[in-house]
Formats: sequence, C-alpha cells, structure tokens
Amino acid sequence: MTSQIDIQSITSAVEVLRQGGVVAYPTDTLFGLGVDALNEAAVERVFEVKGRPQGMPLPLIIGEPEQLQMVADTVSESAWKFASAFWPGGLTLVVPVGPNVPDLITARGWKVAVRLPDHPVPRELTLQLGRPITGTSANRSGGPEPATAESVQNQLHNTIDVILKGGPAPGGRSSTVLDITGSQPRVLRRGAVSVEQLETIYGAPVKVDETMDRKT
Repeated sequence: MTSQIDIQSITSAVEVLRQGGVVAYPTDTLFGLGVDALNEAAVERVFEVKGRPQGMPLPLIIGEPEQLQMVADTVSESAWKFASAFWPGGLTLVVPVGPNVPDLITARGWKVAVRLPDHPVPRELTLQLGRPITGTSANRSGGPEPATAESVQNQLHNTIDVILKGGPAPGGRSSTVLDITGSQPRVLRRGAVSVEQLETIYGAPVKVDETMDRKT
C-alpha cells in the first residue's frame, strides 16, 4: 500500500510536522489529524482546528511497538503481550502516561491511549519523525467521521497544512480500546478486536465497561 502513496509527499509532510504543522492522513479506520504529539504548541492547534474542548484527551499513534516507551511511564508485561498479538491493527492500549507527553494530550490525567495502526502512511510518518503523532479523527468535533480526503477538506478547509491522499482499508472498524492500567484489563470501547480474542491472549477474563462512550 505504501507504493500507492508518493513517499516524497510523506517526507514533505514530516517536515511540516517538525515545524509544528497539522497533517491529515489515512489510517486503517478513518482519516486522522496528526501533529508532533510531544510539541505542546502543535497539540494546541489540533484543538483549535477541531473546535474540541481541551478537557477531552487525544489518542496517540506510533510507528513501531518500541515507540510505546516514549509515551508510557511504564510498559507492563501484559502491554507487550497485547501489542505483540494485535499490533499493527485495531487495538488501542491505555497505559500510564510518561513525563514527556504534554498535559493537553491527557487532559491532565495520568493515562494515555496509544495505537499502532495497520496502515503504512501513519507508521511512516511517525518513524520518519521519530516521535508519536496525534491520532484524533480529522473532522470538526461533532461532525461526520472522515473516510476520504474530500471529507476532510469539506470540514477543515484551509485550517490544516497538508492532506495526504489515500483511504482506510475497506471495511475498517474503529479500534477496540483496552485500559491496562489496573489489576485487570478493561475494555472501554468494543471494536475491531473482540473480547474473546483479548481473553485468549491474556489467558484470563477481561472486564467490559458497557457504559463508556469514548470519542476520539
């Protein structure tokens, strides 16, 4: 799939990210809105572009499992187990946040949501940048979820710097969100990875929070 995307366009987008710019990019689910997640001024732009309240946390995208250590305070054995089984793919892990992540990302909380998507474009962006990027959807808050570059353009117009062409994998679903900060893993949102799959890897039951409604 990388061959369908101009690698020079990705490299140019990485330079935009390094300068604090905002890039919309395709993933295996929807179009994401990315900035250098460790650049607080850039993160502020994401909230401005989306019209998103700053009290709502942002998920992060990484390009390889090892980058989890850049944003997590600690990486547990179960975190590596789930990552090995389902990354790249439709699982978002909620882990204790590390000291380098701006407070805006977590809404001053102590947890951060991280995913390694099954799509070459966001992985290449983070690998070339050498840092995680934000993974919120590339729409105005409350607007339709964007599955095409045209949808991103229609909603965000000239408020972002780059829109990388391409689209999500056919039939892509939202990721499953799994909080692994407690004594037992807890599903905050059902999605691409089933509870049964998680329990098979974990080797024990996981909790399911049926009332949580996470908006990314």
